[in-house]
Amino acid sequence: MKFLSDLFPVLLFFAAYSFSRNIYLATTAAIVATALQIGWALARRRKVDPMQWVGFGLIVVLGGATLLLHDKHFIMWKPTALYWIMGGGLLIGQMLGKNGIRAMVGKQIELPETVWRKLSYAWSTFFLLMGALNLFVAYSFSEAVWVNFKMFGVLGLLVVFAIAQSLALSRYIKED
Repeated sequence: MKFLSDLFPVLLFFAAYSFSRNIYLATTAAIVATALQIGWALARRRKVDPMQWVGFGLIVVLGGATLLLHDKHFIMWKPTALYWIMGGGLLIGQMLGKNGIRAMVGKQIELPETVWRKLSYAWSTFFLLMGALNLFVAYSFSEAVWVNFKMFGVLGLLVVFAIAQSLALSRYIKED
């Protein structure tokens, strides 16, 4: 459910763009959706995750710049900024002795310390590469191709990477 909730602004962005072929309308939809998502969580007295706040800040700043300056490149940088913040955060945390992946899923699975470290480096590398790939697609292909990549390419690569990680970790899962 949380995954679908996090995907809501992206889905709305994609839907608005698909129906209108207008990146500015789609950007407005994403800003509104993200603001409503944060507002809904706060109204229900739920904790807003730090990454949701980062995403909200990025969509407001970069989406706002897109709308104010009428330049689509700002919104195209938003996924890259988010991926690089996540990848950089994991990498810096690991270097400082704090494993972000372990903090998120350490209650669900027990792993040796070396595996946690490799997992953290793998995810940080994945996010850093995804940021670079987003820019490559944004500047090498049409706006419509970038929007489709943002919706389907990113989601597909994320699923494939998560499955690969799950398969690699499966040997560490102990059955009751």
